[in-house]
Amino acid sequence: MTLLREAGTVMVGKTSTPELGLPCYTEPDVGPTARTPWDLGRSAGGSSGGAAAAVAARVVPVAHGSDGGGSIRIPASACGLVGLKPSRGRVSPGPVGVDGAGLATHGVLTRTVRDTAAFLDVLARPWPGDTFVAGPVPGTAHRGGTTSAWWTGEAPGTFLAATGAATRPLRVGLLLDPVIAPDATGAPGVRRGRARGRGPARVGRHDVVELGPPFAAERWDAFAALWSVGALLAPVPAEDEHRLVPLTRWLRERGRAATGAQYATAVADVQRLTRDVAAAWADVDVVLSPTLAQPPAPVGSQRLDDDPAADFAAQTAFTPWTSLWNLTGRPAVSLPLGEAVVTDGSGTTTTLPVGVMLGAAHGADALLLALAARLEEAAPWAHRRPPEHA
Repeated sequence: MTLLREAGTVMVGKTSTPELGLPCYTEPDVGPTARTPWDLGRSAGGSSGGAAAAVAARVVPVAHGSDGGGSIRIPASACGLVGLKPSRGRVSPGPVGVDGAGLATHGVLTRTVRDTAAFLDVLARPWPGDTFVAGPVPGTAHRGGTTSAWWTGEAPGTFLAATGAATRPLRVGLLLDPVIAPDATGAPGVRRGRARGRGPARVGRHDVVELGPPFAAERWDAFAALWSVGALLAPVPAEDEHRLVPLTRWLRERGRAATGAQYATAVADVQRLTRDVAAAWADVDVVLSPTLAQPPAPVGSQRLDDDPAADFAAQTAFTPWTSLWNLTGRPAVSLPLGEAVVTDGSGTTTTLPVGVMLGAAHGADALLLALAARLEEAAPWAHRRPPEHA
């Protein structure tokens, strides 16, 4: 908030968030449910669901969010927005916060790539004592063990300038198989959204190749361990623990059950996984995948208070691509390139946004923004507006 205030932005209020920002839906006990403006019976996602709903409904042009497992990109997909999770170390948690396990980062939700880039220029300022630093703009593309410039002509000096830069032909990896939930096959509307995303990926004569998941699904358990221990960081007095929602209590109980050795092993496992992903994807510049396995979920369908373990499992099946980028610290952006037509029990059809996600090597935020801007030119979305609700 410090940098946003210094940049002259006007804070108009706090939007709805789920408890401690833990789930991928926003249905808190102490505030309103965040609903996508495209269908008020469906969730805006989470944890930055209220922020996304406000931007999609055109209450504000931009809203702050944070992303520890997809919490910017999930609501961006559900609400038809641009949602960038920057590289680890690109946006400092300072001067007050700390990085912890390094899963989460700050960012924004916007309606255009240029707005996202402009705000990243505001936020991408290191503070003394930062644990991680992503490096200067513009960054470079890494492929096959070599480092090369992704742009043609003059190097962009800012993230906003990168949105106007031309890219050299890139090698794009198409990742359609779920990474962490092999059974998350996706709804027909999401598959159509994938197909729509495949076409724009060829803009600029890029070479598109098929990719498989870069690691076995069970290796994702390291994320679950770090997430559970991270849930303990909120200073909740013991006498108030019972007031937390069942999912939060379940995660904190799992975190308390983890030994120091188990946590240290999870940290090491994540670091090994990060190296393995870099090796597996060394021959591509960017990776293209769906953002979510399903269209925006009906309100109440994901929060399962009677069975928090099933709640958590359902969340992973809904988001089988997003947390990979938090584990590895690489940047990823969800773009509203797809749509799904869904029919409810009464036979009413609704068109919903479907996000397509692009990810790149650590530090290559400018490359993602440049490519995203070209995709926005090829398949514009800013003219789309949610329906007006009485």
